[in-house]
Amino acid sequence: MGKLLHQLTVQELAADLDAGKSFTVVDTRPSESFDAWHIEGAVNVPYHPIDGLGDGWDWEQVEALAAEGPLVTICGKGLSSTSLGFELSRRGYDDVSVVKGGMEDWSKLYEVVEVKTDDDELFIAQVQRRAKGCLGYVVGSRSAGEAVVVDATRQHHEFELVAADEQLTIAGVLDTHVHADHVSGGRALADRLGVPYYLGSHAADRDVASDFVPLDEGDTITLGDVDVEARYAPGHTSDMMNYLVNGRYLLTGDTLFVESVGRTELQFGDVAETPSVGHQTQSGDADAATGAALLYETLHESILTLSDDTRILPGHVSVDSEGVYGVASPGELVSATLGELRRDLDVLSMDEETFVHRIVDDTPEKPPNYERVIDINTGRETVTGEEEATELELGPNNCAA
Repeated sequence: MGKLLHQLTVQELAADLDAGKSFTVVDTRPSESFDAWHIEGAVNVPYHPIDGLGDGWDWEQVEALAAEGPLVTICGKGLSSTSLGFELSRRGYDDVSVVKGGMEDWSKLYEVVEVKTDDDELFIAQVQRRAKGCLGYVVGSRSAGEAVVVDATRQHHEFELVAADEQLTIAGVLDTHVHADHVSGGRALADRLGVPYYLGSHAADRDVASDFVPLDEGDTITLGDVDVEARYAPGHTSDMMNYLVNGRYLLTGDTLFVESVGRTELQFGDVAETPSVGHQTQSGDADAATGAALLYETLHESILTLSDDTRILPGHVSVDSEGVYGVASPGELVSATLGELRRDLDVLSMDEETFVHRIVDDTPEKPPNYERVIDINTGRETVTGEEEATELELGPNNCAA
């Protein structure tokens, strides 16, 4: 009989991966789930506690894999991976660990990176949801002891912990827009704390059913000596707001990323005919080309008018199916100066017609369940529970063009 299986938390797994420890991650989920989203370097060995091995695997192959070194098994929630671990242990392979909570817990893993500023009174932290690439922020004034949270995810306690560690009281919660790839925690956090929940005023045009405090271009939230200025930034969505902190740090949501710009068809719809640079401002008659033209205008008439030393702090980082960040690494700041992006992103130097075609001609796969996620984030529908919310959000984000 094998030894009692060793369990790893997702935090321990992340630390071991980041430290470069030698082991093989064995993912026991069905191949279609694995192909959509998995941990970098993992090997797919489909396994069912009753039906056994799948997809052509046999025990000789699995034992050969185990003989190469330590194995860490993972599945959706920790059930089939535990069963495989026990079977390997029974067969005499004792260097096997099981990830507690599986990919479900992996999807809720966070890292926090403080943004270094030249102002001792200003606090900005980037809160990274590792598996999805969601980036939220805590922005505060140390002298005033107050902060706002921007783009909180469903695990909003992670943002509360960041503020508490800095002895900051959360005075307001902001979303940059109605998100399509994850269930926002903004409204729930604001309600729990009894503080205002802010969205851009154009969110009203998207039939947002829950109450919010509308923000228009130039509206400013003041926290002691820290100013958070709202800047209207349509394109990815019609309600997108960017937030400029003390004139130097721009929280861009899904407008401008470090490696790309936001896609435009999730709200506006796919393009049925050849896109035109002429655009309508009413989202009901719009398509992705309309959004792309709006995004071009936002980039060139708002963001690119700022100084090169403006630090861009995006709302997402691209994560591929293997969980690899498009830039930086988990636990490292995902950011660049505007000057760096002017130099490195070719889409920022395109003329409008070329830009619109680039954005709409080759859109990536849409986020799973995005229409239902939008309905939940507008308050028109409610999520039925933790299990459904987890299912809705599984997989990396696909918000970039």
